[in-house]
Amino acid sequence: MFHTLNAFIMDNAHLTRKQQEFFSFIVDYKKEYDVWPTYREIAEHFAYKSPNSVTQNIQALLKKGYLVKKNDEEYDLPPEKKSALSNGFQEGGIPVRGLIAAGYLQEAVEADLGSITMNTLFPNLDKLFALRVSGFSMKDADIYDGDFVLLMDTELKNGEIGAVLYNGETTLKKIFWDDNGLRLEAANEEYDDILVSPDVFEEVRIIGKYIGHVNRQGFQRAATKVA
Repeated sequence: MFHTLNAFIMDNAHLTRKQQEFFSFIVDYKKEYDVWPTYREIAEHFAYKSPNSVTQNIQALLKKGYLVKKNDEEYDLPPEKKSALSNGFQEGGIPVRGLIAAGYLQEAVEADLGSITMNTLFPNLDKLFALRVSGFSMKDADIYDGDFVLLMDTELKNGEIGAVLYNGETTLKKIFWDDNGLRLEAANEEYDDILVSPDVFEEVRIIGKYIGHVNRQGFQRAATKVA
């Protein structure tokens, strides 16, 4: 469901994670079947034991402006979110409108050459997910509080930025390891390194490798190291 989350990623700043998942499910269902899912279908999808849980989530989305009530007591998307769903970038990708010379000047060539899709931008889209940043320990890497970091479920090289789960807590840091254990380094001199000794190294889980982040300026790709 990444396409839906991407469409609303900046808008969902005031939704909880569970509300985002609920919202994404009903919107994706609406897009695929052109009708909203029933309470029973929603309850079965999320394994809710009571339809009251469905009602509570819908009421929360109505209150926060992600859904609106229609005259027949049904709910619907507000006009601005309907517009986002029908946007060509989300549905069909970025249109490739022709050729441009990267050498000598040439006559402009216009043609329909298809589109650049999310799968083109992120070949391993199925391994990609996002987390929202809380705090300023990575500000010198231009990652700020409130940004959405994009993480890939893939191998992490020594010294790269990644998300770590340790002792029931998560953090985004530069990750280094050697015979002395693990060192989690902030990109902010006001924060001390986090050191993990070798005997508890196995308790640390790398959640994902940082590949970029999204903020109000758009998508910022992770810097590529120059050998």
